[in-house]
Amino acid sequence: MLTLHCPYCGVDAEETELTGGGEAHLKRFGPESSDDDFEGYLFLRKNPRGVHFERWRHSYGCGKWFHAARCTMTLEVFGTYPAQTTEPPKAILDAIAKRRPGWNAAT
Repeated sequence: MLTLHCPYCGVDAEETELTGGGEAHLKRFGPESSDDDFEGYLFLRKNPRGVHFERWRHSYGCGKWFHAARCTMTLEVFGTYPAQTTEPPKAILDAIAKRRPGWNAAT
């Protein structure tokens, strides 16, 4: 079972207490955006085999959204951090690189 640490309330929550919110760190486009930009935002998502950055909500806890870095193949969690963070913290990127030599954030 997937267990994620909520960075807000400090609880290690099982996936039954959480709601997945899809890919993290998406660029949102406003009313002046092109149709192609808006289509990309709505429909085009990464679905990697391996390390992925996701949004999660602690639905049956504090109710707040946060981000998690995890491996989609093994459910290994590299860390969680607040949703207001615009990019993964260096400590989490370092933890991924340490456990996955050769991993590149751009892939």
